[in-house]
Amino acid sequence: MGSGDVPVLNLDRLRELMFASAGGTAASPFDTHPYLVVQAVSGDQADADKLAAWLRTQPCPVIGIAGEGSDPAVLTACDLVLDSFAELDAIAANIRRAPLAAMTLVQVLRVTAGMPLAQALVVESLAYSTLQGGPEFAAWSRANPPAPHGVAAEDGPPVLIARAGEHLDIRLNRPRNRNPMSVEMRDALVEALQLVVADETIRGARVSGVGACFSSGGELREFGTAPDPASAHAVRSLRLPAAVLIRCADRVAFHLHSACIGAGIELPAFAVRITAARNAFLQLPEIRFGLIPGAGGCVSLPQRIGRQRTAYLALSARRINAATALEWGLVDEIVD
Repeated sequence: MGSGDVPVLNLDRLRELMFASAGGTAASPFDTHPYLVVQAVSGDQADADKLAAWLRTQPCPVIGIAGEGSDPAVLTACDLVLDSFAELDAIAANIRRAPLAAMTLVQVLRVTAGMPLAQALVVESLAYSTLQGGPEFAAWSRANPPAPHGVAAEDGPPVLIARAGEHLDIRLNRPRNRNPMSVEMRDALVEALQLVVADETIRGARVSGVGACFSSGGELREFGTAPDPASAHAVRSLRLPAAVLIRCADRVAFHLHSACIGAGIELPAFAVRITAARNAFLQLPEIRFGLIPGAGGCVSLPQRIGRQRTAYLALSARRINAATALEWGLVDEIVD
């Protein structure tokens, strides 16, 4: 049974692949189908634990299809689990378009599970830098060359800061450009969060956005302007808002509205509390650029919604609304 041209494997077929590969690799980013799709239905229970351990070593996304009698050990080993075949074709197509990014994503999510946050951010950054030097991002960059001159000039500082007693209000302030995480926004946000870290009399900080949306994510017109991937990793090591936020996250809340894309949800997911307007929608689109979430999302989202739902969001590039985000625990409350 399958969906379109996507082959779906039961446990018997997986067992054959495991033995045929001598416990090695059954699929790779260089294959026609750079993923494994597993339907572990009843009657296929033998050696399930051994198969689950083998699936965790595969250098490709492992997609589980849940159903009555599915083996829990095998489904837990999968990188993402779908309740039906409805979205399988679209996710498989995304993986085929960017198999290296898809592989890197699931590997990062696997290896950083349970890792201290600061160390996990280093792993994410190294993986992101690797993909910045890869063919998938290069192809996207050729079709979308850097255009930093196209960023509309706006008055005032990129981040507005106001203090009232023990509370600090931080607002992203590039509404004409939809509050992208540009270089100037990144640096200003780092400084604002460093203030929270340094001043323990600030009992609570609230981050929100001015204008039509909270944040449209990374400033795409600046993508590809780093001199080289190694230098880009060095800059993230020095100026990553997430690395500062994790040091004061228990005192920081975010309020989201309308578009919260890429960094626009990756960073808030670290905070102790997230509220969202009913019109908020959240998305991880990086697979379309041949990249993975690089603003901390491979670390922050699993803390809230788990590894499998994070992989689902990243590989599907699907938008979810505030109600779904609340149901999953990605936001804590919807407010009008």
